[in-house]
Amino acid sequence: MKDTSMKHTLICLALLGLSASPLALAEPPAAAVSELDAALAIQGDPVKGKVAYEVCRGCHKADGSGRADAEYPQLAGQHATVLIKQMADVRSGRRQNQKMHPFIEKDEVSTEDIAHIAAYLAFLPVPRDNGKGDGKQPARGKALYEKDCATCHGGKGEGNAAKFIPRVAGQHYGYLVRENKAIQSLAGNRRDANPDMVKVIKSYPYKDIAAVSDYMSRLGSEH
Repeated sequence: MKDTSMKHTLICLALLGLSASPLALAEPPAAAVSELDAALAIQGDPVKGKVAYEVCRGCHKADGSGRADAEYPQLAGQHATVLIKQMADVRSGRRQNQKMHPFIEKDEVSTEDIAHIAAYLAFLPVPRDNGKGDGKQPARGKALYEKDCATCHGGKGEGNAAKFIPRVAGQHYGYLVRENKAIQSLAGNRRDANPDMVKVIKSYPYKDIAAVSDYMSRLGSEH
């Protein structure tokens, strides 16, 4: 976390942009970088985070399990760095989320709160009853994941905290489908998308998005 130049490079590789070319993504706004740096420098306290998380419970649930209808992701067990980055991106407008934005305003959640909330959520156990797909294309989903996703997200979907790459194992199927479609179509709400990911899934037909999302939603469920 002390290598600022490396950190900023990693930030630029996070999740989607408005440009028609994924390689033409602009640097993140100064506000996002500044808040990310500030929040990462704070030692998150899960006890304080539990209190600050009150503003999030109504949508993401008390246990951080989210909702299988694709509206709210599972946050429990996610890397604190990933959570901090996404909250900073929403706050700066780099990632658009109209439902979340009123709750993440600075008069509701401070930079310190962001660090504490992330620490609390990372501490929570990952629920195993997340929403899953129809299970009709397990071989296809596995093949796509191993070919295109495992290098970054890990063989077990564990992600990479140091590189701000999210854990995808056990995430809700519906949410994975929705976000993959947004990233694929260069939708404006994912201006923080990883350009490498945009390139990888740009040509995926819907059936492949569904298959790989279903596979990811099932990772870790055997434990």
